[in-house]
Amino acid sequence: MKNVLFYLVILILSIPLNAQEKQTDSISSEVEKLDEVLVKSVRVEADSPITHSNVSKEELATRNLGQDIPILLNYLPGVVTTTDAGTGVGYTYIRVRGSDASRVNVTLNGIPFNDAESQGTFWVNLPDFASSIENLQLQRGVGTSTNGSGAFGASLNLLTDAVSEEASAEISNSFGSFGTRRHNVKFSTGLLNEHIEIAGRLSAIASDGYVDRASSDLKSYFLQGSYVDDGTLIKAVAFGGHEITYQSWNGIDQATLDNNRRFNPIGFQYDGEGNLQGFYENEEDNYKQDHYQLHWNQKYNNNWSTNLGLNYTYGRGFFEQYVDEWYYANVLFSDQATLEFLGVDPVTVNGQEITATDYIRRRWLDNDFYVINASANYKNNSFDIDFGVFYSHYDGDHFGEIIWSENPIGFNAGDNYYFGNGKKDEFTIFGKTTYRVNDKWSAFLDLQGRFVGYETSGLTSDRVPLEVDERYDFFNPKLGATFQLNTANQLYASYARANREPRRSDFENGVNTAERLNDIELGWRLKANKTTVNTNIYYMWYKDQLVLTGALDDVGAPIRTTSGESYRLGIEIDANIIISDKFTIKPNVALSTNKNKDFITSRDGSLVNLGDTNISYSPDIVAGNMFIYQPIENLQLGFLSKFVGEQYMGNIDSETSKLDSFFINDLNIVYEIKSIPVFKSIVLTGLVNNIFDSEYVSNGYFFTFDDDFSNPGTITTVEGAGYYPQAGINFLLGATLKF
Repeated sequence: MKNVLFYLVILILSIPLNAQEKQTDSISSEVEKLDEVLVKSVRVEADSPITHSNVSKEELATRNLGQDIPILLNYLPGVVTTTDAGTGVGYTYIRVRGSDASRVNVTLNGIPFNDAESQGTFWVNLPDFASSIENLQLQRGVGTSTNGSGAFGASLNLLTDAVSEEASAEISNSFGSFGTRRHNVKFSTGLLNEHIEIAGRLSAIASDGYVDRASSDLKSYFLQGSYVDDGTLIKAVAFGGHEITYQSWNGIDQATLDNNRRFNPIGFQYDGEGNLQGFYENEEDNYKQDHYQLHWNQKYNNNWSTNLGLNYTYGRGFFEQYVDEWYYANVLFSDQATLEFLGVDPVTVNGQEITATDYIRRRWLDNDFYVINASANYKNNSFDIDFGVFYSHYDGDHFGEIIWSENPIGFNAGDNYYFGNGKKDEFTIFGKTTYRVNDKWSAFLDLQGRFVGYETSGLTSDRVPLEVDERYDFFNPKLGATFQLNTANQLYASYARANREPRRSDFENGVNTAERLNDIELGWRLKANKTTVNTNIYYMWYKDQLVLTGALDDVGAPIRTTSGESYRLGIEIDANIIISDKFTIKPNVALSTNKNKDFITSRDGSLVNLGDTNISYSPDIVAGNMFIYQPIENLQLGFLSKFVGEQYMGNIDSETSKLDSFFINDLNIVYEIKSIPVFKSIVLTGLVNNIFDSEYVSNGYFFTFDDDFSNPGTITTVEGAGYYPQAGINFLLGATLKF
């Protein structure tokens, strides 16, 4: 397969160079077009039969004061966001159409960002990355063919900073509630001799968090060197981050939510009698991730262009945890503080046999991810054709080390108590075309083959053997049509299929069945005078969908189960209405019904068919609005609103699992001072989040367990829930000095 990939890449890049023609476009517009080609193979055009939203650098900048990308996308249609620490800094998450972040395919310059094994996207590893984004596109539903894990709710495609023709520099600082602060510097040399640009950014973000001890200490960098010539763009990009966050993934129960909503129940330390002594101060997540990309885009003439992308990602880090013997035995009812769990024989200390002990452990991830991505584009007045290949290889080690123990148990500092490895290979080949039949009709066809192999060896963190050797071959067709009814109205329809392999935690829970999704989208786009309205209806039906049970594992990761048959049916409407030169409204609403069909669960010791139930974390209504008022040229005021309807955190429609609806409002102020000495401009930004101080919960978890102790001889299913409270009214203020 590697030989096939090699020859395909050579074929794509071997189009004769003498076909190259001198372009008449300006340098800046030519560079802009070349930059866009970096993501063309995973993006769609404005009139494509794919439901999507575009966000520009300028739109992101109005609220970019250090919060993570999911929070900045909160006001897009069908989007729900949440954060562990309650402030939008640290661990943040996004759901689209009820699908969690592991089902949202994310690419950075066409390179997959989702972790190959967990399929999750951890934005905390790239803090302040929004400051290096040129634009992004969020495709809802299956979308078009993309690289990496198949999109089961959405795909998010990000393009990093475009080449700048002019030299520039800027310094940004922001401060806010809960000790939140961000500092960054950016620069660009502009095009030197009309060919070479070097640009970069350094950032530091810190926050104490709304939740007690949910602190964040985040650092990141971005550096790119670009070479531009007639029809040629070569980019070398390096970016990465280092995050240290105090863990806050356990949430709190209802009683604590009512009485002390900022409490963090992580890091308990007890004496042998069960008396609380305090909290372990280094109960932290500590992870580094570096990305190295090389992109070569070549435009040969007005018809042909090619793109080659190479990537290496190196991730390594751990979370540190104090394992308290009394707490694990008497509260968690876990054996992980025992020597038997650690694979150690009992030891004798001062004449007493020791079978359990307090200890400190670090659970490590150390992984390498390699990507080669090649595509070609042919375009004329009728056809726009993209085709290409993608190959990736992931190699990740999972291991745990003991760095301290209360009693001598035979471990030296750094000794492993478990070790496992996961390897994943993926080969993808795709071809997609848009055919413009005439001035009114265009047709879209997208064919993709994905071939995935996954192998594991060694032990899990629970010291259970995990031996996986699975291969998945997927064929993902997509087709659609667009009809231009008149100058103001456009209609579209599309069908898409996606298949998706399980993730590592699914295999640990005994699931090895792939999921299948069929997605039908019907849309109407209206663009008349000063009003733009996008309306679409979707029907997504699944086979063996892996839905979140609501429960979490011992590292706060969601546990999934196969639901059999399920579907999502909904309508989404978003608009941009320019009322006057000073006043704009941007409302959106998503209404949906999300059901498991004939859902079977265990209750009171037996299996029960509950019929159709609600899919977890899938609210029936998600609505947002932006009121933008610009009284003078350099001042913009924004009043932003978000409503998320009630949702179930499990799939059995239990009242215990119900998460209440919430309605929050933010105030955003941007003022730019121009025509001043030294600086090109000074941009002052203010953001007041949750301006009406609503006490709300945006996320939580739900669990059940069988109790056979209370009434011997009977089994009773007991339910429980936990919650992640978000901050009340809070603010961020920032200033950017542009040179």
